[in-house]
Amino acid sequence: MKRSTYVLIIILIFIVLIAAAAASLVFMEFGREPAVRSHSRLEIRLQGEINELVYPDWTSLFFGAGPRLSMHELWMNLRKARADRRIDTVVLRLGPMICDWGKINELRDLVSDLRSGGKKVYAYIEEALEFDKEYFLATACDRIVLHPEGFLIINGIGGSTPFLQQTLDKLGIEAEVEHEEEYKTAYHMFLHDGFTPEHREMMESLYGSLFDRYVEGVAETRGKSREEIAELIDKGFFSAEEARKAGLIDDVLYEDQLQDMLKREHGNLTRISHSRYLRTAPPASLGLNRGRKIALIYGMGPILTGEGFISFMGSGSTARMIREARKDASISAIVFRVDSPGGSVVASDTIWREINLAKKEKPVVVSMSDMAGSGGYQVAMAAHKIVAQPQTLTGSIGVIFAKFNFSGLYEKLGIKSETVRRGKHADMFSSFRSLTSEERELLHRNILDTYRRFVAKAAEGRNMPEEEILRVAGGRVWTGEQARELGLIDELGGLSRAIELARELAGIPERDPIRLVVRPRAPSFWDTLFAPKLPQLRADLPPRLRSILQTLRILEPQQPWALMPFWLNTD
Repeated sequence: MKRSTYVLIIILIFIVLIAAAAASLVFMEFGREPAVRSHSRLEIRLQGEINELVYPDWTSLFFGAGPRLSMHELWMNLRKARADRRIDTVVLRLGPMICDWGKINELRDLVSDLRSGGKKVYAYIEEALEFDKEYFLATACDRIVLHPEGFLIINGIGGSTPFLQQTLDKLGIEAEVEHEEEYKTAYHMFLHDGFTPEHREMMESLYGSLFDRYVEGVAETRGKSREEIAELIDKGFFSAEEARKAGLIDDVLYEDQLQDMLKREHGNLTRISHSRYLRTAPPASLGLNRGRKIALIYGMGPILTGEGFISFMGSGSTARMIREARKDASISAIVFRVDSPGGSVVASDTIWREINLAKKEKPVVVSMSDMAGSGGYQVAMAAHKIVAQPQTLTGSIGVIFAKFNFSGLYEKLGIKSETVRRGKHADMFSSFRSLTSEERELLHRNILDTYRRFVAKAAEGRNMPEEEILRVAGGRVWTGEQARELGLIDELGGLSRAIELARELAGIPERDPIRLVVRPRAPSFWDTLFAPKLPQLRADLPPRLRSILQTLRILEPQQPWALMPFWLNTD
């Protein structure tokens, strides 16, 4: 063996030993439960992307990647803090948050619950650009504090929807879409150069519902009328002092002044971070660490066939988790937390089947997060009860199929093709030609048949006549508040309410503790290294570009989709 080979082997062994030592230190550190002193304050920095469930990415940890936020961990920590006598107060350090209004409202409910338990909650803001969602959360706190040089921009809810028909025409690309029905707008951007009447009606309705809830919530907590808040939003831009004088915030303070204020009002407090407090066990009084079991199963992201983990909802893995909970005699009820814009019809139906089987044996409650529409609604509609936030986007009962014909672009680029086929329609999904009228009719019949089964299953799950489901279907997206009025969901609320309902349906007395069995399980090092993942789009891309790329990324022309528009902007 050559000397260079020996050297390489020694270097590799050295690297493995160093990595093993580092891993041991990490596991030793995270294995110890940190002490929480009396008179502590919990500090949470709410900034960046917030997903439903996040597990440690050991491959990133060694390279210094910062911790990511998850709704599950935030929910757990804020519930713990409410019951923990050692925690006197909570400080939320707010920055730009990458999530939608459903999660914001869930956090807002948790803050209100903290306050009802006697805890003081402070929101500290350094800079606040395009801050409507974050400000909505801040208004649930006892006091809102803004940095003296900070700005508060609350300019309402809205956005521009891109339409690419003329761009595709110039490039020589034809989008071929079959859908049921008129509100199924997931590919309108490729077919039109502006809103259709139905598309505009839906968008106006959604923005109106979201805005009304926003204004109503802020007006209630800031002690102003709806008209006053709407007028302030129309002004939009406030310096720190202007925001204070307008009654939008309470204090204008530097960091040291914030610390002085906390000391005056609460004495000497020991700070504990979100990540450290997360490693403490729930107080026994919270009743979430013993007693009868309730399975809490998370389904997140686009719905695709096969195995999934965190970045998408795989039909195989999700169905298996539901099936295991159904067959486990120690599990008294199932709570299925859904945050998905939909996806594959087949994958969604596979998960729907398991929910339908589970509900015959034990209570099943669905908790909707930011979005649970189209396929995301399909996986939920068989549950005994569905709970959603007022600003959750849901519904979108409809089916769509799309393919792109690039023949015009190929011609401009000088690309030619010749076809050999056995079977009349062997090349119908080819990007070198458009669909024939006969093929369009075949697809339309398939889409219509799939849509009718979707409607029939929704009617069965919601115990409503098919005519009523058809009236609110057609691919139309609704807010949670609208969906409750239409009978598509049962109650407004968050994960806590869903767990309460599961407890009630399972006949578990309110005074008895429960134990949550969370799925998917935390992965091992090897799981995170080799688990299937969708390529993640960079968070710093413009939101519109991210939405378009998100849609194109999962497009598979050989199958129909139950898919919501990814570019529904609720900022």
